[in-house]
Amino acid sequence: MKTLKTGVAWLDRLLPEGLPLNTSTLLTGPGGSGKPLIGDNFVAAWLRAGGSAVFMSLQYPSTDFISESLKTVAGLDLQAYRDKVAFISLDASLEGMEAPQGNIIKANVVKPDVWDAALEQACSMVPAGGPGIMVFGSALNLLLFSPTYEDAILEKMETVLRDDKRYTYVFSVSTTAKKEKIARMETIADNLITTRSEKEPFRLYMRVVRMKGVPFLDEEIQVPIPPKSLAHVKEVAEHSRKRVIPQISRL
Repeated sequence: MKTLKTGVAWLDRLLPEGLPLNTSTLLTGPGGSGKPLIGDNFVAAWLRAGGSAVFMSLQYPSTDFISESLKTVAGLDLQAYRDKVAFISLDASLEGMEAPQGNIIKANVVKPDVWDAALEQACSMVPAGGPGIMVFGSALNLLLFSPTYEDAILEKMETVLRDDKRYTYVFSVSTTAKKEKIARMETIADNLITTRSEKEPFRLYMRVVRMKGVPFLDEEIQVPIPPKSLAHVKEVAEHSRKRVIPQISRL
């Protein structure tokens, strides 16, 4: 199996042969614990290895937050890879999706058919060289707050995690709400990483539970996070609670 080593000492200790390509990885844990900060390290290593990335980060009010997080956590200047990245930005007020503005697509990915169309468009906008395309989706649990599309979008995400091997997927979801539905996703993903956090002072812990076809160290570790990232996590969680969830709940 082809893999990608991150070059990050604490991650490479847990995954001595790296992350398996063309698999699905699910990061789960309580809301606001900093799960995407772990994903940032995978994406940064992917881009440095010559791959492309499509971001579907539902919790961020703008793509600037993604750039800032990658810079702080992984020392990556996303601007240097601008030809190899595309962004899907959630807009729950849209019927479908808008034409791309630069490398940003605004789309109502709460709807499964729009999810498909937006992802297809975004992946067609970046080259497929190196290890290929990584799709990094974070706070995807927010989609489950739609009373109309909750079951359909859950089925869509389960299908992607189980069956879609065209790309390498890294998804993060909160377990704070919709626990039973998140548990379904946990059983389906090829790879599973669980997280938890402690407050005052903030500490993030992770454990690799499952990896497809590669060895891993089953040990909980404290994730070294730059203090600047922590305020960022709280700010973004607040945005999700006040803005994103109410919008999706109306669909």
